[in-house]
Amino acid sequence: MPEQKISILTASLAVESRTAPIPEPSAKQVQIAVKSVGVCGSDIHYWEHGRIGPYVVEDDLILGHEASGVVTSVGSEVTRVAVGDRVAIEPGVPCGHCHECRVGRYNLCPDVQFFATPPVNGAFAEYVVIDENFAHAVPDSMSFDEAALIEPLSVGVWACKKANVAPGARVLVTGAGPVGILCAKVARASGAVEVTLTDVNIERLKAAESMGFTVHKSGVDSPLPEKSFTAVIECSGNIHAINTAIRAAAPASVVVLVGMAAHGNVTVPIDVIQGRELWVTGTFRYAHTYPTAIGLVSSGAVVISDLVSATYGLDSAEQALGHAHKHPEDLKVIVRVS
Repeated sequence: MPEQKISILTASLAVESRTAPIPEPSAKQVQIAVKSVGVCGSDIHYWEHGRIGPYVVEDDLILGHEASGVVTSVGSEVTRVAVGDRVAIEPGVPCGHCHECRVGRYNLCPDVQFFATPPVNGAFAEYVVIDENFAHAVPDSMSFDEAALIEPLSVGVWACKKANVAPGARVLVTGAGPVGILCAKVARASGAVEVTLTDVNIERLKAAESMGFTVHKSGVDSPLPEKSFTAVIECSGNIHAINTAIRAAAPASVVVLVGMAAHGNVTVPIDVIQGRELWVTGTFRYAHTYPTAIGLVSSGAVVISDLVSATYGLDSAEQALGHAHKHPEDLKVIVRVS
């Protein structure tokens, strides 16, 4: 059986380069030669801690879920894509039968098989297979790095949709990491007249400012004015930032919580939420966003290539995972598989 190179996280949280059989697609699956994989904070967290909430690394696990590549083989019943297509991979395949799937909320499917979430393997490999409906064709003008970043861009598309960002909106994004900046980029493309990002990392704020956004250094600059933003997207998970986000929201506006807090329970100003009739909602990944995200990039409405700070090869996956500790100012690291 033909073999491929993979980078795998062992149960002891060591990263090893190995070989494994090349997966073959089933009737409705496609086989993809992986080209680029973005390193997500969740990958780093599994490597460092071996778990995220209830998801625990108990056996060997291939990390990486922000991926792109080229279709190399298709199953007998595949009709949507063909061999040779360049694709962005949507990494979560739902069951398609539960209530959440039937009503269109497939991101909330309790049986979703999501790349690099134990025990489901991810894309730090030369080949993967996935259901044809989750391999989205991209134009030749889009690089493989950009196609991989359609995944985190989808988080921004979903967050802005939940926040009701529309022309004329004044948007606050707390947390200027990759997801926060992508949320800001989508908000601007959606017609927001003002987009402000906050963070404690001055280098990331400089990057955001160079992209044309208003920036605010938390804890140093004067406090943000209350009731001043018609849409608020919280991307840090920091308790102070969550409270700042809620207090900055204008009456009857929406506060969307994207960042995951370190602890499940946080204290929030209920009096502000009630007194201003705020909508406070969470997000979990995304649904039906890939076509929109691909369109935003291919049309030039959103530029994402400027997020890429460093690239590594598949054999250097462990260095890619550790890059953020040495360079906390950088935004996005890419593993180029081939």
